[in-house]
Amino acid sequence: MENIVTELQQSGDLSLKEKASAYLELTKPRIAFMLVLTAAAGFYLGIKQTFDVWLFVNSMLGITLLAFGVATLNQFIERNIDGLMERTAKRPLPMAKVTSNEALIFGLVVTLLAEVYLFFFVNPLTAGLGVSVVVGYVLLYTPLKTRTSASTAIGAIPGAMPPLMGWTSAANEISVPALALFALLFLWQFPHFLAIAWMYREQYKKAGILMLPVVEPSGKMTARQIVVFSIMLLPISLAPFFVGLTGITYLIGATILGLWFLWESIKTARSKTEKSARRLLLVSVLYLPLIFGLMVVNH
Repeated sequence: MENIVTELQQSGDLSLKEKASAYLELTKPRIAFMLVLTAAAGFYLGIKQTFDVWLFVNSMLGITLLAFGVATLNQFIERNIDGLMERTAKRPLPMAKVTSNEALIFGLVVTLLAEVYLFFFVNPLTAGLGVSVVVGYVLLYTPLKTRTSASTAIGAIPGAMPPLMGWTSAANEISVPALALFALLFLWQFPHFLAIAWMYREQYKKAGILMLPVVEPSGKMTARQIVVFSIMLLPISLAPFFVGLTGITYLIGATILGLWFLWESIKTARSKTEKSARRLLLVSVLYLPLIFGLMVVNH
């Protein structure tokens, strides 16, 4: 009860602008922007006939709202854990910029609004995929982070949904090219998140989050998985060309990007330093918009 009173007091001291900024921070806008970019690419690639502007706007709005709602619910569940790590301690909930009840209500309302919007203004298939994101990310991945290192693989499934949802928004079906987009983003997440996990392994350990570098401190398995998933990513990234989704320009560009990603992964695996992991993280962040941008340009 005392904690709730303290939350309300601190939250009430904020100006309207500060409060709005705190709510925006709950939605993790930078991550949402990256996800929506892949969804937009998926939509464009899934178009069968003419580009429907309003359908595109409705699709991106619905997917953006879903990303906002899921991110908020994730922070609500992890509010106590976030306070234990330096990298997350300044988030709105640990800092009591919003109360836990405010975050929960906001997250639930935005998520429900996203699902209703996708169902009525896009199509039921995309809304159904949205439900799988909520279940997979909020109800499975988030609570499992403190229970098993396998949570990364579980979380990679809803994490790979945006381009698939973009595709189904336009095509209203799931086809082989759509699954190729899903597989690409699914595999990309492993070296990306393992690099983050290696950089912040001590903080994760302190918070009781069982990322692979925490469970296996030597880093041998982490290094192996970074390389293995980067190797797997390379041929999967070329699949859009072989299923007729893109042209030769994409094939060349994706090969170069994939080899670059793999080389940085190998260097990180060899050195196991925070510097190399940070470099891999940067490369992974650059890789994603570049690879999807190539698909769109050479579609």
